[in-house]
Amino acid sequence: MTQYLADAHHTADRTAACADWWRDAVIYQVYPRSFADGNGDGMGDLPGIRSRLPYLRELGVDAVWLSPFYASPQADAGYDVADYRAIDPMFGTLLDADALIRDAHDLGLRIIVDLVPNHSSDAHEWFKRALEEGPGSALRDRYHFRPGKGDSGELPPNDWESIFGGSAWTRTENPDGTPGDWYLHLFAPEQPDFNWEHPAVADEFRSILRFWLDMGVDGFRIDVAHGLVKAAGLPDIGGSEQLKLLGNDVMPFFDQDGVHEIYRAWRKILDEYPGDRIAVAEAWTPTVERTANYVRPDELHQAFNFQYLGTHWDAAELRRVIDVSLDAMRPVGAPATWVLSNHDVTRHATRFAGPPAGTQIREAGDRELGLRRARAATLLMLALPGSAYLYQGEELGLPDVTDLPDEVRQDPAFGRTEGQDGFRDGCRVPIPWTAEGSSYGFGAGGSWLPQPDSWAGLSVEAQTGDPDSTLELYRSALAARREHAALGAGDAVEWLDAPEGVLAFRRDGGFVCTVNTTGTAVRIPAPGRVLLANSVVRTAEGEAELPADTAVWWTV
Repeated sequence: MTQYLADAHHTADRTAACADWWRDAVIYQVYPRSFADGNGDGMGDLPGIRSRLPYLRELGVDAVWLSPFYASPQADAGYDVADYRAIDPMFGTLLDADALIRDAHDLGLRIIVDLVPNHSSDAHEWFKRALEEGPGSALRDRYHFRPGKGDSGELPPNDWESIFGGSAWTRTENPDGTPGDWYLHLFAPEQPDFNWEHPAVADEFRSILRFWLDMGVDGFRIDVAHGLVKAAGLPDIGGSEQLKLLGNDVMPFFDQDGVHEIYRAWRKILDEYPGDRIAVAEAWTPTVERTANYVRPDELHQAFNFQYLGTHWDAAELRRVIDVSLDAMRPVGAPATWVLSNHDVTRHATRFAGPPAGTQIREAGDRELGLRRARAATLLMLALPGSAYLYQGEELGLPDVTDLPDEVRQDPAFGRTEGQDGFRDGCRVPIPWTAEGSSYGFGAGGSWLPQPDSWAGLSVEAQTGDPDSTLELYRSALAARREHAALGAGDAVEWLDAPEGVLAFRRDGGFVCTVNTTGTAVRIPAPGRVLLANSVVRTAEGEAELPADTAVWWTV
């Protein structure tokens, strides 16, 4: 049942001074089930988020991106949507969403919501009716139903594999109980892919966009933005272990050129609304240059920079990715984006705690090393031109929880083989707010994933006011970023000479950033006065000693 507001509202017009706010915005991702629990049932919700909005305002971010809160069976933590215009009862009501948006705007925060257009839940009304009505149902054309191969249709229509492991096809049962056609799901079987060649699908999502824009949201994060269009004929790929090919090749189910027509249509809708509403692509592509196709002037506004997220803690590699990212975005006039963590990858305080090992790892590593590098990486990211994304809890220096018992894990990929690593629960553990309590202030009724005992000392309460804490480092960095004209804006950096393993660049307006990615202290000429650093930096007689894994902001 879809919920409707009796008095849906349009957000008041934003002032002209806020135009292009997204070009240098700092956007904070909230994973609703793990941020704050308002009703004490152990699960985060919209009232909980609403109660913590002043914290985000004080932190100094510009916008809040909310992961899915729609009505859903929760087969994939809400990325299996049954009703795009309703709030799942576990998170609240549509009135709660309306109140959250209003409160955020009153605090000067913008709200971006997740949109999941590649697939729905198998509990979506269209899909349920397609199954109930059987072969010949017109609703089957809105998904990818196909007869199987083999003498009796017992084999999948092609060789595509699910991102979560196994075949990307599941066979249906006809209403009379006989084996039926197969349907495509690039993710879990509970997430059938839409057929974007069908006009009803495009019409529906244009309507969904307007529904939430009328509610007052400031933009959308487009889930699997690269996956909507499939190659004509759904051709075989010709091999197994296809997940290893992602990010290296254009696949017949990802990054097809037809997606761009969809986003040009969406951009026209966004431009009709006041206040500079935006759309951000989650687009996994083989190159940054192909990512730039999603943010051409008549398409989406931003795209996540996954190449940067996957970069190791290495000066030469970081410099290369920064240059490639800025060079790719400049011709299309879009800002580069920078991100270190999100709800799908191991937190960077853990990724940087040992040797390079990808974005999803299972080892805790050296906690002290990981935190030191993570703090330095944050200062580097926030010094770059463009927009930065923060993931809830990184401002507390939270590590991934790598030792969750198997019986509590809820990642749908966990336990599958040859698919996406099923250990994403480690970055989704509810965050700590206070030093005491059954869930460290998350809520009165515990937390849906267990929190480590050590998190008491990492809580917001424990870190607030401690000048050496990670939280206060973030607050100081975001305040300086707002106040310093050289930060955020622009599309280029000026690289300066530096020793091996050290990055040094200048920004217009009297700002220099230096980053020592090595494990030993390095001496350099002091470019100016220390504005901010993640470690103690000693200067004398025109020279500075950069400790290991240290980033420094300088005013010159």
